Amino acid sequence: MHDIPFGTTDWSLVEETVHAGERGVARWRTRHFGAVRVRQVEYTAGYLADHWCRKGHILLVLRGQLDTELEDGRVFTLTPGMSYQVGDEAEAHRSSTPCGALLFIVD
Repeated sequence: MHDIPFGTTDWSLVEETVHAGERGVARWRTRHFGAVRVRQVEYTAGYLADHWCRKGHILLVLRGQLDTELEDGRVFTLTPGMSYQVGDEAEAHRSSTPCGALLFIVD
């Protein structure tokens, strides 16, 4: 990461966008710092992504439970304080949650 001056973010003031999943919705609050995208994402209970994602992320679960399924069938359950990292085009993945989740994502 280069050319990003020190700053703070009050995520409650960042405009929210809503993205429909196959089930439920994802609410994103997004900031861009050069080529780096940083998001606070909230999934509603019962959310299931409508696509396999191939973008790399570093993701931290702040609240709730996140189930991440890899295209090869493996499933990982993350709870608050857990994170995952995956590179661009490394392993396709999709998210779901039975009870809702609040995430912090850098990509």
